[in-house]
Amino acid sequence: MTTIKEEAKKYVPKQTKNISELPQVSVDMELRDGEGTDKEGLPFAYKFVEVNGEEYRIPASVIGQVKDLQEANPNFKLFKVKRTGEGKVGTRYTVIPLG
Repeated sequence: MTTIKEEAKKYVPKQTKNISELPQVSVDMELRDGEGTDKEGLPFAYKFVEVNGEEYRIPASVIGQVKDLQEANPNFKLFKVKRTGEGKVGTRYTVIPLG
């Protein structure tokens, strides 16, 4: 049996990471739906993949770029994502094909 104090010391809030934190991503990974709350407390929906029990959010702009790459090369399977900037408006994602 554990106390609230002991459990609180071990507590780490669940956070969704970003797809740009992965060294590579397969187009065959299962895409899931998630929900969260922004800084203003408003709900929002997002897409994510799960890797080793961790959630990695995939912005819609990344999905759009993957679509374009698949249209250009149907054999396209692996990519990584480069993230630049900060915030909702200033963040840009670049999908880099790996194979």
